[in-house]
Amino acid sequence: MIDTSPRKALLLFESIRQHTEDLCAPLHIEDYIPQPVDFASPPKWHLAHTSWFFEAFILEKFKKDYQRFDSDFSYLFNSYYNNAGERILRTDRGNITRPGVQEVYDYRKYVNKAMVELLEDSDDQQLAELVILGLNHEQQHQELLLTDLKHTLGHNPIFPVYKEDGDLTNSTNEETGWCKIAEGLYEIGHQGNGFCYDNELGRHKVYLQDVEVNKALVTNAEYLEFIAAGGYENFDLWLDEGWSWVNENSIKAPLYWHQLKGEWHYYTLAGLKKVAPNAILSHVSFYEAAAFAEWKGMRLLTEAEWEIAAAQLKWGKRWEWTNSAYLPYPGFQKAPGALGEYNGKFMINNMVLRGASVATSPQHSRITYRNFFNTAARWQYTGIRLAK
Repeated sequence: MIDTSPRKALLLFESIRQHTEDLCAPLHIEDYIPQPVDFASPPKWHLAHTSWFFEAFILEKFKKDYQRFDSDFSYLFNSYYNNAGERILRTDRGNITRPGVQEVYDYRKYVNKAMVELLEDSDDQQLAELVILGLNHEQQHQELLLTDLKHTLGHNPIFPVYKEDGDLTNSTNEETGWCKIAEGLYEIGHQGNGFCYDNELGRHKVYLQDVEVNKALVTNAEYLEFIAAGGYENFDLWLDEGWSWVNENSIKAPLYWHQLKGEWHYYTLAGLKKVAPNAILSHVSFYEAAAFAEWKGMRLLTEAEWEIAAAQLKWGKRWEWTNSAYLPYPGFQKAPGALGEYNGKFMINNMVLRGASVATSPQHSRITYRNFFNTAARWQYTGIRLAK
């Protein structure tokens, strides 16, 4: 049970919903619609989908005589919830030129008003817990909004600026050296009354061998050495599937990197900049992370090693690839209905990422958080931590 109440949930609701709109404030109207790739959604869709979530899972269940804002919106803005009805193909999200941006903002106001009325007049603990889930869902989409937008603007030929202070790639390591974890029996998984997703539940024991974990994430300078040493041309460093990915897609560097007049630059949300050597590397795939680790004669951490080490250290500047497949913890059970589709059905062909990133919303990280993406994904702020 989450330690909250409708009143506490209301305070969080108003601030988190506003933060989504604050992220959109620098956008031009034309920025709200494009979807250049299937895995990235337009800002307008994120704005509407996060409102649909509250409408479909909370307002229609808890608010008496609630009327939908628009009967078409569930079809347009449902993401992947089969239990919630039919929906458009993911690849068609950028084709939703209508309803327009203003109508989507009107939708948000309509949902917000109904939610505030509901929470002000309720003492229902189940309602409060569902609202907290919805708010954490919205925070996930706040991060996706930034990373999806970066993919759109980063493929614009003039590399436009989202915000002058929007460079999220300039973080540096605060610690160096190695953290030793002694061989032994440990426990991982969520405990306590704070919020967590269902995939974090099922605290259980794991046995670890002796391991040393780097306190620092891999930097751009270290990765530049890998490139200069022919890392992308040496098949011995790559998993077979990764080597095929490199060649089929002509991969030569991390996402957003461009070699201009002999110097490496990368696109940031503050525009195109020279690659900062001491900054923490980001936007690499699992394949690249594994190849770099092989080149260094080391390896990636398992998610259990990461969680045990993270309990001793302050981490969370990049999502960190682990060498663990995304699988259920012991005793995992999906919730009934649409909310049961939130995590469980994706437990195949994905790898676990741990930590958080510079794009993660405030108060939306914890050491038990299990993010997951496919092995080729790199549009998130993904980095590398090594173990030996």
